[in-house]
Amino acid sequence: MRILIPGGSGQVGRVLARHFHAQGHTVTVLSRNPRPAPWRIVPWDGATPGDWVSELRQSDVCINLAGQSVNCRYNATNRRIICESRVKSTHVLNQVISSLSNPPPLWVNASTATIYRHALDRAMSEADGELGGNEPGAPDTWNFSIDVAKAWEEAFFAVPTPLTRKVGIRSALTLSPDPGGVFDVLLGLVRHGLGGSQGKGTQFVSWIHEADFVGAIDLLIAREDFSGVVNLSSPNPLPNAEFMRVLREAWGARVGLPSPEWLLELGTFLMRTESELVLKSRRVVPGRLLSAGFQFLFPEWPAAARDLVSRVRSS
Repeated sequence: MRILIPGGSGQVGRVLARHFHAQGHTVTVLSRNPRPAPWRIVPWDGATPGDWVSELRQSDVCINLAGQSVNCRYNATNRRIICESRVKSTHVLNQVISSLSNPPPLWVNASTATIYRHALDRAMSEADGELGGNEPGAPDTWNFSIDVAKAWEEAFFAVPTPLTRKVGIRSALTLSPDPGGVFDVLLGLVRHGLGGSQGKGTQFVSWIHEADFVGAIDLLIAREDFSGVVNLSSPNPLPNAEFMRVLREAWGARVGLPSPEWLLELGTFLMRTESELVLKSRRVVPGRLLSAGFQFLFPEWPAAARDLVSRVRSS
């Protein structure tokens, strides 16, 4: 197959590109900042049609991951860039794909599990999950993230593409041992003795091992009956305190200092990021994947944590 990955230069993009490249597929990444890689890298600006359109015309699958990192402070400038980088790239892909006589048969577009409300009481599947927004007492930063997710999906599904099947993936934390990825950051806290519970520790963490993430994408490609939104997450989210305890045990750390909310707010301010990334409860389950019989390689966090830690140590 010919796989096109707009915005594929980040951690998740590298996970997918490695997977498809290893399988012998032709992989092309569209990037605002092209850098050497084992697969083809083609420049694009994520906003206007250009030479990259020919890559789209020749592809079998388009997997759009474009979007500015949310690992920053949510000031006015960053909010605009975060939202526009997602909505504009999705809009221009809609514009081009709907105009092609031979568009890719499948377009998978990134979304986020953050679109669901702060959930401590029950899990959120595609069928019964409640979208968030303006919950009583929710911080402004939480509502901003939800607004972005809604605008992203609205831009994706707004334009009919009769020749192209559309799947929006509401992804949980995708964990791989790559330097600079989410798991690297979490493990860094553990290694420095800071891997205790964050905030109250009761908020749920939704996650997915990279092997199951790419396996789920393979299923979405193979199953032509899949369209609409799909949750990509482990079937077993767990509270933050337990999540961090398991990670400490996998690494062999005896001590993990907890981070109360006031300390998290100070720390994330100094690190130029937002506490929303760890304090909001994301309790998401992959209802559609489970109904399709998808077999997770790492459905439980302890085995996933041990595997990821082992791979970090061996590298």
